Amino acid sequence: MNEPVDVSGLDADHARLLYRGLVRLRRFEDRVYQLFLKGELPGTVHQYQGQEAVAVGVCDALEPGDWITSTHRPHGHALAKGVSMRGAMAELYGKATGCCGGKGGSMHLGDPDVGMVPAIAIVAGGVSIVSGMGLAFKLQGSGQVAACFFGEGATNEGAFHEGVNFAAVQRLPIVYVCENNLYGASTAYHLTTLVPDVVDRVAAYGIPAVSVDGMDVVAMREATAEARERAAGGGGPTLIEAKTYRFAGHSRGDARKYREREEEDAWRDLDPLTRLRDAVVSRDPSEAGRLDAVEAEVEAELEDAVTFARESPEPDAAEAFTGVYADAFPVPSMRGGIL
Repeated sequence: MNEPVDVSGLDADHARLLYRGLVRLRRFEDRVYQLFLKGELPGTVHQYQGQEAVAVGVCDALEPGDWITSTHRPHGHALAKGVSMRGAMAELYGKATGCCGGKGGSMHLGDPDVGMVPAIAIVAGGVSIVSGMGLAFKLQGSGQVAACFFGEGATNEGAFHEGVNFAAVQRLPIVYVCENNLYGASTAYHLTTLVPDVVDRVAAYGIPAVSVDGMDVVAMREATAEARERAAGGGGPTLIEAKTYRFAGHSRGDARKYREREEEDAWRDLDPLTRLRDAVVSRDPSEAGRLDAVEAEVEAELEDAVTFARESPEPDAAEAFTGVYADAFPVPSMRGGIL
């Protein structure tokens, strides 16, 4: 995983686009950390620093009409799929202008307008939901694909095995993206299963599975593009196991005492932002200034998002129950038997 990022297949514009995606996710999470410590954000946050190459690489390979499901760590997925930084930040503030109207918060970011259902915080919950998406796309013949993000801990849940098996049998257009960051909360994955690689567990369901350097945005994009093409063409689901690492703790209350600092330092040497930048500048030294400009543009976007969130109104109390109960509808008569 310490190989240089191969940018030979990318033109300069595309390389900068991927770099922008990585920087947006990193800077957003860094600022969220500061705002949370200041007490400006309610609830808690599960941060994504270190795993940016997964979200950016996957979503860059998807088509605009494709959908994703996410987890309790959704900020990166949301921004990569197209949720605006303003909408995401306002949602973390619990404001009416948030992408979920202030009702979702950190663990339920999403926006159907960009193909992301609000994130599902239940471990492996998205694996069940994505089965319905994939089945709908297949029956409609729409050519759409659904990508499902989850952590390696989800592979110990029954919903994961039921969902993947169903998708395999039905040959559903799904790309499963396992973000294997080695730890489920504070428990190392190897302590919960004797099969350390998720790709080996998935072999039982008869679908393609590939292990990818999850700190390499180009490798993630290429693997996803191949999986998406297979899914859209009727070839069924694929699982991508992204070997990655979260630089932060599980949540903001996690002091990471269960991890060795040597391990953390080794993974930080694989920082996806640094690796992509080094590869791009190594190919063309003149790109350094352009990448600096990208970083400055992202900082300006972030400042705008924070200001927007702070100045946005609180949700109206009258909206508390909207979206909770279905609107009243006529109940069909059951005379004559079961509907």
